[in-house]
Amino acid sequence: MRPGAAATIGAMRAHDDSCLLLVDGSSYLYRAYHALPDLRNPAGEPTGAVRGMVAMLKKLREEFPSAHAACVFDAKGKTFRDDWYPEYKANRASMPEDLARQIAPIHAVVTLLGWPVLEIPGIEADDVIGTLARAAAARGQRVIVSTGDKDLAQLVDAHVTLINTMSGERLDVAGVTEKFGVPPERIVDYLTLVGDAVDNVPGVEKVGPKTAAKWIAEHGSLDGVMAAADAIKGVAGENLRKALDWLPLGRRLVTVKTDCDLSEALPGWNGTAAWDTLTWRETDRAALLAFYTHNDFRAWRNELESARAAAAPAPQVAAAEAGEGQSALFADPAGTGPADGGVAPAVDKRYETVLTREAFEAWRARIEAADLVALDTETDSLDGMRARIVGLSFSVQPYEACYIPLAHTYPGAPDQLPLDEVLAALKSWLEDGSRAKLGQNVKYDTHVFANHGIAVRGYVHDTLLQSYVLEAHKPHSLESLASRHLDRKGLSYEDVVGKGAQQIPFAQVELTRATEYSGEDSDMTLDVHRVLWPQLEAAPRLREVYERIEMPTSVILGRIERHGVLIDSALLARQSADLAQRMVALEQEAHALAGQPFNLGSPKQIGEILFNKLGIPAKKKTASGAPSTDEEVLAELAADYPLPAKLLEHRSLAKLKGTYTDKLPLMVNAATGRVHTNYAQAVAVTGRLASNDPNLQNIPIRTPEGRRVREAFIAPPGHVILSADYSQIELRIMAHISEDPGLLKAFAEGLDVHRATASEVFNVPVAEVSSEQRRYAKVINFGLIYGMGAFGLASNLGIEQKAAKDYIDRYFARFAGVKRYMDETRARAKELGYVETLFGRRIYLPEINGGNGPRRTGAERQAINAPMQGTAADLIKLAMIAVQAALDAQQRATCMVMQVHDELVFEVPEAELDWARTAVPELMAGVAELKVPLLAEVGVGANWDLAH
Repeated sequence: MRPGAAATIGAMRAHDDSCLLLVDGSSYLYRAYHALPDLRNPAGEPTGAVRGMVAMLKKLREEFPSAHAACVFDAKGKTFRDDWYPEYKANRASMPEDLARQIAPIHAVVTLLGWPVLEIPGIEADDVIGTLARAAAARGQRVIVSTGDKDLAQLVDAHVTLINTMSGERLDVAGVTEKFGVPPERIVDYLTLVGDAVDNVPGVEKVGPKTAAKWIAEHGSLDGVMAAADAIKGVAGENLRKALDWLPLGRRLVTVKTDCDLSEALPGWNGTAAWDTLTWRETDRAALLAFYTHNDFRAWRNELESARAAAAPAPQVAAAEAGEGQSALFADPAGTGPADGGVAPAVDKRYETVLTREAFEAWRARIEAADLVALDTETDSLDGMRARIVGLSFSVQPYEACYIPLAHTYPGAPDQLPLDEVLAALKSWLEDGSRAKLGQNVKYDTHVFANHGIAVRGYVHDTLLQSYVLEAHKPHSLESLASRHLDRKGLSYEDVVGKGAQQIPFAQVELTRATEYSGEDSDMTLDVHRVLWPQLEAAPRLREVYERIEMPTSVILGRIERHGVLIDSALLARQSADLAQRMVALEQEAHALAGQPFNLGSPKQIGEILFNKLGIPAKKKTASGAPSTDEEVLAELAADYPLPAKLLEHRSLAKLKGTYTDKLPLMVNAATGRVHTNYAQAVAVTGRLASNDPNLQNIPIRTPEGRRVREAFIAPPGHVILSADYSQIELRIMAHISEDPGLLKAFAEGLDVHRATASEVFNVPVAEVSSEQRRYAKVINFGLIYGMGAFGLASNLGIEQKAAKDYIDRYFARFAGVKRYMDETRARAKELGYVETLFGRRIYLPEINGGNGPRRTGAERQAINAPMQGTAADLIKLAMIAVQAALDAQQRATCMVMQVHDELVFEVPEAELDWARTAVPELMAGVAELKVPLLAEVGVGANWDLAH
């Protein structure tokens, strides 16, 4: 934030009584609608824009307390500007239907929140805001205007500041000058020259922000620019002279009026507002609660209910006698929860801090006797391979839990039970696979216990995976699940340990606070399970995905992570040095092409070189309006200009060096000598796995440098690396699902499917298909799987869009089953709101019936691809399960060390190579019966690259 802006806003907050807060409601309607997904309430009514408006207004009122306020909307009908210029706003598209349906609820909730609402026929919202701002300033009030409309920058002065809640931008006088290149008093002149396409107000053709600001700086004002028109040369000067007759009207149109008669909305208005009309109303809590409930705004509903409960007399707190050093039991945490009162105070909760052997034995007896136990670990690290236990919590029935602190070390902390003794006492129960256990993200807790020599068995449920199978498109954190399914809000991790530099280790958290937090973790996990498990039981196919695929996969992923993979750090160091030399050479070549040195890592400097100095045409702009220099733009420019090609190559090498060759050696675990990635199982809606720390799935394979990184993944002495990769898995799934005779025949006969496709599309014998025709067919095959249209295909092949459409038409004519599948899948997705994999996994498409065209089109593309990508994800997981089962049954020493897309990577003793080379692909091919054969291709080598 600039100092001027900070001072202005600071003054506003210090002098609430002298502040007027104005919201440009009409500006935010559209921005909220386009910024948020196609959200709907249980009745199917759109709520995205409503939610965005409520969030913005609540944030504004909290951050900028004021004595007076108004939320201003445009009224229906024409205004005086339409009389001046009949084409005013003539090019605006009609309001999207889904947004139009949200106007009435938005107006209603703004009023319920206590905001004065202004909507005056014949006067635009900008003019109402301008009039109020000037009147308030005349009274000595400070004014803050929340808007995304650049036109209102003309109002900024010593009293008036603009804020944009969506971008975080705050503009005072200095800020306006910095952003636009002209001071606020010249914004009208600036807007007149550049025009406003949204409002259909022409400016001077081909005069953009920089030229407008330059002319105003040189000639002082619009009038000065007009007077000097004959002296301004070039095309811009010629266009200025053509626009001279128009510019006075343009200036009237872009000028915000500050002297409107507002008496229709503000009785007694005569140039000074009836300010009492603009004071905050009392929030209608009952009506607001009903509104939130109807629209399924659960967090805000809980917030209201919590505030109401906090205002009521405090409930009786249950307590129990405790032995020496043992904490009392406690109930409803409303009095001990977060300072913001965020915990829903509905029920009596009894969480016990276990500090004595008697209390521990009592809880151990309860744990041993329970049919299902929820447990949770509190640790000193988020890295499961390194984390050590600080405490344990258990819950055997809702709203009851215990916390066993084992390593809290803050000054004055009471004596705690010895960690080794507690773990030894629990070890037999933890390792007993017949004792049912439940957790949230059990893979992490399994690692933590393994760090203490305990191999936990018997995890029958994981609420993270239950949620993922039921609602893959929604968040799965325990906090989200408790809010969404239980209407409960507990302490967050930051509530307990603090934030940023002030954050403390969990071992330093006071025991009462730690008990409340950890007790909630195990208690809410059990409670969430009691909601989600019946839903899975009621949906047999989803239950099968959960029990047959996801839960076993979690166990195997834990084993893969725990084993890790061996890397050659010395080789990576040599690769880093080589990459550094090549980057220096590329930098020198880029400087020579640019004719000057510049920072190859600076998008701003790259933009100045490419688009200003070299005059290369910009392809697209960033959100801030600057020409984009992202990878897509550089790749397009590289076809015609040498410098963008050098920049792309340098950027690629820098990413490879920074992400892999430099970083991988630093990630070697000192205890194991291996790299241990983390597989995120509940991220991709299709079921695909993600890998992080390090990300093994993003190592480039199409470049020599990327393949060299794979050389560093090695086998230990006496072993080899074996890679088993499903061949053309998504195309095979497409053939199975679509039952297209042409595709079925190609795979059944073992043909090159791309060559067979080219034969059909180009109407030539298979033997005469050229390499170029096969390349085209390959792009078509994979492009259509991803829902690619003619535009995307043309871009990928570098051909005209008409030719691309012709290829697609010919493809669908020859493979009619594929076309039928796509049409039927889209229709079914629109009907159900989701698509399914062959095994029953659901991929929800919230925007498939939405009013936002681009998002709806994207959802339709996803509807085509998701069943194939999701089925491929299911198949690779089933393959992992099948292979690991065989390894265990035969007590093999072969270990699965990586899963990357459709590939499994193994560390194989040389003595087991013959078995693995045959058994692994057979097991992978046998996990499902499709109408085409599944094929897994195997490679073997001393390192990962050689195994391909």
